[in-house]
Amino acid sequence: MDYFGTIRGPREVIFGSGQRRALGAVAGRLGKRALVVTDERLAKDAEFLSLIAEIQAAGLAVRVESGTLPDVPVDSVNAATQAARSFDPDLIIGIGGGSCLDMAKCVALLLSHGGKPQDYYGELKVPGPILPLIVLPTTAGTGSEVTPVAVLSDAERSLKVGISSPHLIPTIAICDPDLTLTCPPGLTAIAGADALTHAIEAFTATRRPVTHGLTQERVFIGKNAISDQFALLAITLLWQGLEAACADGANVTARAQVMMGATYAGLAFGVAGTGAAHAVQYPVGALTHTAHGQGVACLMPWVMEWNRPVIGPELTQMAVAMGLASGDEVIPAIAALFARIGIPPTLAALGLAEDQIDWVAGQACGIERLIQNNARPIARDEMVRLLTAAFSGDHGLIQ
Repeated sequence: MDYFGTIRGPREVIFGSGQRRALGAVAGRLGKRALVVTDERLAKDAEFLSLIAEIQAAGLAVRVESGTLPDVPVDSVNAATQAARSFDPDLIIGIGGGSCLDMAKCVALLLSHGGKPQDYYGELKVPGPILPLIVLPTTAGTGSEVTPVAVLSDAERSLKVGISSPHLIPTIAICDPDLTLTCPPGLTAIAGADALTHAIEAFTATRRPVTHGLTQERVFIGKNAISDQFALLAITLLWQGLEAACADGANVTARAQVMMGATYAGLAFGVAGTGAAHAVQYPVGALTHTAHGQGVACLMPWVMEWNRPVIGPELTQMAVAMGLASGDEVIPAIAALFARIGIPPTLAALGLAEDQIDWVAGQACGIERLIQNNARPIARDEMVRLLTAAFSGDHGLIQ
């Protein structure tokens, strides 16, 4: 075993049923004027309003920004930031799904350093710490509560864009699985499949040559000894809990397993990064307008099949974590789980047209930070073959 690794995470992670009630006390330690970022639906929710009351009872002035939209359009970030300036917050609190947490990260960034989101696209462009940030996820999937990433949609670009910096990692994450109890089965499946994909791609990412500067020169350093432990824990928990949570949303044990799995997966991919499944999903999502979690999960078994020749040891370890007899059973088992919870099994079922495969291959191969992080190199002609297999459902096309 190579004993090199790193992990980056919040100053504090508070996990457990009912732990949302710690929010007032936590906020009181960090600020006096809290901007709470959420979406329009949650802003009217009784549980959300009770959390706002608790923050106020702790002595903080509160302003609610409820303009978060799916996929976080860049213009909405600018508008929310501008509206918040007169309030002059010294603390940002994000409550909601991944988009709400990413919106909170971006608003905290712009209030701290000015400019516009486009100034920070890519890796390591954030010049320094941002305002203190507390996040409470209400879905279990993106892992944004512990990651250095915010993903936005830019109308001027055909693909989603990301801002990646350790400075974006929230100060404190409060993960209360009770907040996911009302999440509908379809969203539970998509979000949880996204989390499982994060864990698998982090665990099977390339292992980069170790240098003394690696952790300082990159946000995503590839597979390493520490991220592997979080990835395996995530795989174990999600394998145990995801299908049960989809079948019975009131299953508190399964809900806790899925949320903890999503958080561990976030810690893993927040340093290891993701790979080809994510690279392909960006152009596929732009064409099909399907949920991110659906796309990456649809692609994950096919990418694992492509990577199979070089991830034998990882498949064996995954088999142990999943309670399977051998590594040969892992990929079919993952595909079967995704099918049972409603993930489309092929790109055709996802809605991609066959004549779009070549364009998707070119776009995906152009996302070099993800393609280069994949366990097995993949050239453009090989990508076309992989996508053709994933479109048609023909495993024989992958060698």
